[in-house]
Order: sequence, then structure tokens, then C-alpha cells
Amino acid sequence: MQLNSTLYYFILNTYIYVGGLRYLYFTLTALLYFVIIVVNLSLIFVICMNRSLHEPMYIFLCSLFVNELYGSMALFPHLLVQLLSNIHIISAPSCYLQIFCLYTYANVEFCNLAVMSYDRYLAICFPLQYNTLMTFNRAVIFIAVVWIYSFAKFMISFLLSITLPLCGNVINSLYCQNYLVVKLACSDTQVNNIYGVFGSVLSILVPLLPILFSYIKILKVCFSGSKQTRQKAVNTCTPHLTSLLNFSFGCMFGILQSRFNMAGVPSTVRIILSLYFLLIQPLLNPLMYGLQLTKIKDTYKQVLGYIFIPNCRETVKVS
Repeated sequence: MQLNSTLYYFILNTYIYVGGLRYLYFTLTALLYFVIIVVNLSLIFVICMNRSLHEPMYIFLCSLFVNELYGSMALFPHLLVQLLSNIHIISAPSCYLQIFCLYTYANVEFCNLAVMSYDRYLAICFPLQYNTLMTFNRAVIFIAVVWIYSFAKFMISFLLSITLPLCGNVINSLYCQNYLVVKLACSDTQVNNIYGVFGSVLSILVPLLPILFSYIKILKVCFSGSKQTRQKAVNTCTPHLTSLLNFSFGCMFGILQSRFNMAGVPSTVRIILSLYFLLIQPLLNPLMYGLQLTKIKDTYKQVLGYIFIPNCRETVKVS
């Protein structure tokens, strides 16, 4: 195959023909994107406006919601355009930008969840010393490290990818993925593959170790503590564990879709699996934490002026 020294666009080869249903899919996708923007922005607004929520746990949540908006912005606008198009192409600069945004989104998400697990460990295992161990300034430092580390780690892989000469421009996915672009290279990709494996290990191990450490310690306290301690652990850890498991399974589906031959799986199923962590996670997190955390529910009632949770009928005064 002849080398394309100048590549202007990529063809996304996974879209299925939807005919007259394209407007229905477009409307449903646009509605989903609108809901994701509204619920995440409203929670960010609530946390920023209420001084009683300027605590480490809510600072971590605010970072999580900002990241949901960041990841959604990388996918939905382009997806909406593609749903109305008969020719599913994306310009090379837009493709590389999408790769950078989606991969850094995934890294920030996992690292943010790791920091939140450590925060829950301190709150449950050291309740009396928590305010000393996890101050506002330390929480901000943790968040800064999460974002800087995630961007810096993927930047190397990104720079290695954009310098590769490519022999083709067909990507078997709904969106651009680094691994699939590297597969199109005409030159030797050994360095990319080695760093790709190394980067994947870092992406998994660095967040996974504090998560395992935190939950092992939490379980020990639960088994040896009182019923009240166990109940507190369940209430504070359930949203985090739900978010963590959902995101992990979603990423696993995406990796299986890109790395292995899934020709035997129906096209619709493959599309849903590849988009799962980008569609469900940004919607699940704000709804789940908004429903679960009393301070956020109470602040919704006061700041936004309406009852977000139907079961909570009395107005609660928030300091």
C-alpha cells in the first residue's frame, strides 16, 4: 500500500445505516447530551455557590463532574454531526484532538475515583482526624496532581502517534482511538506498542493500588466496628463503588471492542458497548450523587428553588 504522506481525514467505518430513523437517533442523542450538560453543570454550580459544600469530598465531586463535561464534549458534538451524515468522516486534526480528549478523560476519571476512595478511607477509618488529614488545600493539590499526571502521561503516547506515517485512513470505530490509528502506520510501531503497554499498566495500576488499599482498610474497620460504623461505610461508599464498577466495565467493553475481533457480535451491540462508558458515566455520576448525598439535595432546594428529589417534600434550610 502506498504511503499517504499527507492525511487529511479518516473514515469511521462502524456506523450502521439507519435510514429515516436518523432524526430519531439524533433527537435522542441530543436530548441525552442536553441532560448530561444540565445535571453536571447544575451540580458544579451548587457546589461552588454553597460554602457549606466547600469540603474535600465535594471538591473531588466537582472535579468529577467537570471531567464528565470534558469527556462528553469530545464525543457528542461529533457524534451528532455523524448521525445526520451519509459519509462518516472526520478531519485528521479533529481525530487527533478527539483521541487526546477521550484518553485524558478516561485517565482523569479513574485517578479521580482513586483519590475519592482514599478520601472515604480517611473519613471512615480516621473520623476524628479527618479534617486534619484531608484539608481543603490538600484536596486541591490532589485534584491538580490527578489532572496534570493524566495529561502528562498520555502526552508522550499522543506525540508518538501523531508523528507516524500512515498508509490508510479507515478506522473501525464510531470515534477515533489511538490504538486503531497506530494500526494504520506504515513504519515500525514498536516504540508506540511498548509505551502503549507501559502507559496502560500505569493507567490501571496507579489508580488501582490506592483503591484496593482504601477498601481493604475500610472492610477491616467494618468487620471490627459497630453497626453504626458499617452503616456509615455503606452510605458513603455505595455511590463511589457504583461509579467505579460502572466505569471499569465500560472501559473493559471499549478495550474488547477495539483490540479483539468481534465480528460475530451484532453491530448494534458493538456500538452500544463501545460507547457505554462515554454515555452512561457522565449521566450516572451526577444523578447518583445528587440523589444520595443529603447536603447536595438540600442545597438544590435552596439554591435552585425547586425540589429535585420527589420524596423530599419539606424545604430544608442550609447554612
